[in-house]
Amino acid sequence: QVQFVESGGGWVQPGRSLYLSCTGSGSISSIYAMGWYRQAPGKQRELVGFIIPGGSGNYADSVKGRFTISRDNAKNTVSLQMNSLKPEDSAVYYCNRYPVPFTSWGQGTQVTVSS
Repeated sequence: QVQFVESGGGWVQPGRSLYLSCTGSGSISSIYAMGWYRQAPGKQRELVGFIIPGGSGNYADSVKGRFTISRDNAKNTVSLQMNSLKPEDSAVYYCNRYPVPFTSWGQGTQVTVSS
């Protein structure tokens, strides 16, 4: 299976933007759908959205219109552009295969949205 390393998180004020990146240890070109997930303290991990090759992303209602997923198979990367961030977007963000994630997850990247 492919291992993932997420980066780009940090602290931002509400309304601002962040760009997250995820790099696979191997080729992701054979993975049909790649997803971004997040987990807030005390909550279960949830799907943020996913992308298929040559297609646009599909998003959870809570982020639709604000978040955009892209992938670059040549660079083994999947990205998440997050705009108009809200405090409820605060969580650790992960990437993994969708809909059946690999059993091994990366360390994730923390996103904190607060004033």
